[in-house]
Amino acid sequence: MKKLFFLTLGLVLPMAALAQGTLKVGTVDMNRAFKEYSKTKDAEAKINDAKNQAKKEYDERAEAYKKALDDINNLNKQLESSALSADAKAKMAKDRDDKITNIKNMEREINEFRQTRERQLQEQALRMREGIVKEISDVVTDKVKTNHMDLVFDKSGMSLNGVPLLMYAPDNVDFTNDVVAVLNKPGRAASLAIPATSATPNPAKRP
Repeated sequence: MKKLFFLTLGLVLPMAALAQGTLKVGTVDMNRAFKEYSKTKDAEAKINDAKNQAKKEYDERAEAYKKALDDINNLNKQLESSALSADAKAKMAKDRDDKITNIKNMEREINEFRQTRERQLQEQALRMREGIVKEISDVVTDKVKTNHMDLVFDKSGMSLNGVPLLMYAPDNVDFTNDVVAVLNKPGRAASLAIPATSATPNPAKRP
């Protein structure tokens, strides 16, 4: 019963203070701040560069795989020739079997490469996003402390039902422009770097 009393009291006091006009409330559009922060655009560019590099490496492996597969198909056609001697056919069949073993290794390596790089790119993008969100949150917190705000709402937030969490607030309590201005202040943003990857599988030996 005592716990319920304090919970109720905690809800009543802020609402009573709000009714008396003693609470200082602010709003910020975190989604707009994220999009308009110059470091966000830099991060997106770096991630796209990393994706393009990964695609280039994947295409190189896929091209080598296709060439190896063509070699196997050509050997299969030659083995069908009746003009080949038994010794030549046996030697060619062994060469083909070796290539088949090798191409299976290539296929496994290509799949591992794709899965690893996709995971790495997702992790890199997540780390960058978390870092940027923390920077924005730090700027918001500084503004809250400087202006002695009691409550701040993210006006871009949505409920699980897809309904805006903040249904209405006057424009004069929004300080998103101030946050964006601080974030994009010349000389403030540090350069973003994508950590070097070390989990890339070694290429399988190619024919």
